[in-house]
Amino acid sequence: MKRLHVHVSVDDLAESIRFYSTLFDAEPAVAKPDYAKWMLDDPRVNFAISARGREGGLDHLGIQVETADELTEVYSRLQRAGRPVLEEGETACCYAKSQKSWTSDPQGLLWEAFLTTGESVVYGDDSVLDAARSNQSACCAPATPQGGCCTPKPERAANASCCGPKEPA
Repeated sequence: MKRLHVHVSVDDLAESIRFYSTLFDAEPAVAKPDYAKWMLDDPRVNFAISARGREGGLDHLGIQVETADELTEVYSRLQRAGRPVLEEGETACCYAKSQKSWTSDPQGLLWEAFLTTGESVVYGDDSVLDAARSNQSACCAPATPQGGCCTPKPERAANASCCGPKEPA
């Protein structure tokens, strides 16, 4: 079963944890010095907040899946939606190990599709998300991101678009 994911950037994590714990009538499932997450069943949502220096407000939305088949299904929908898709693959983010992809809606709101595969002792690297955020209209990182999606791979020409199809060499 899928779960809606909402991630909000906050200025005061402790105050926000108190507010959302009261609102949801539940304590966070994960609480770190810069991050908290509630895995709610009613409504079925993965609601996360973080204080990592970003402007306060909605950071991104997502669809969390529970199986690899569901991830394939959602990924297929992302591709059919007609927007570029950034394939992040295996990564550590939000104190979890995940498989994920990113896209943006026509207004530039970032969406992720992900399958959590385990826990991580570190928050993770935001470089791919930051690169996607800096170029939301194309959903892609700049041509030479560090650790991003555009690193030349044998199955993709070096001059290929990060999110687009393989270009002729």
